[in-house]
Amino acid sequence: MNTLAEHRLAEVFVEIADTLVDEFDLIEFLQMVTTRTTELTSVSATGLLLADPRGDLVFMAASDESVRLLELFQVENAEGPCQDCFRTRTPVVNTDLDHAQDSWPLFAPRAVALGYRSVHAFPLRHHSAVIGALGLFGATSGRLSPSDVRIVQALADVATIGLLQERTIRRGLVLAEQLQGALNSRITIEQAKGTLAQLRGVTVDEAFRLLRSYCRDTGRRLGDVASEVVTDPASHPDLTRAG
Repeated sequence: MNTLAEHRLAEVFVEIADTLVDEFDLIEFLQMVTTRTTELTSVSATGLLLADPRGDLVFMAASDESVRLLELFQVENAEGPCQDCFRTRTPVVNTDLDHAQDSWPLFAPRAVALGYRSVHAFPLRHHSAVIGALGLFGATSGRLSPSDVRIVQALADVATIGLLQERTIRRGLVLAEQLQGALNSRITIEQAKGTLAQLRGVTVDEAFRLLRSYCRDTGRRLGDVASEVVTDPASHPDLTRAG
């Protein structure tokens, strides 16, 4: 790893630590993990799944809309790299999607149709606890270097430790109440993205960037602002008016 990459990785670790404060926003934290993972590697996009109280993976964050749809497809069909990674507790690295139909007959063709050619998945783990998986998708069949593999697993490990230390998560198990609240926020955020996209005349990805930027600038939670945008768009004219 070169000096610039080492410096950027250190900055990301500091950012993760700074995010774990009293007003911890789970959705924003997970979104940041997917965005920074994409920026630090050669992949095109990243998605993140967490286990619910029953041990089933659910979608929580993605760096762009196409990966959100692909991760939801993976969850709905219980098939794909993150599912395998979560079950085996080991990474799935450098898989060529053009030759992965034997492993994932449903998932691989869908991923290729969305423009992806390679995929990797890393467990969110700490000791014996595995609480989810991080999926990385590449637009080419290129491979992650050994240093990139170490970087991503380190990010996944640090994110896991942060989640397990968060005050509403006990003994490595995601509490039903905490996760349900996050899932409810996620649904509202998706609705707000659609509302903003329609009102602003922009893409869903751009709508989400605007929403996150507004929340960071105002110190508000994503879920709270999203709920206000959905129920009363006029309450945020600076955010909802067409550019």
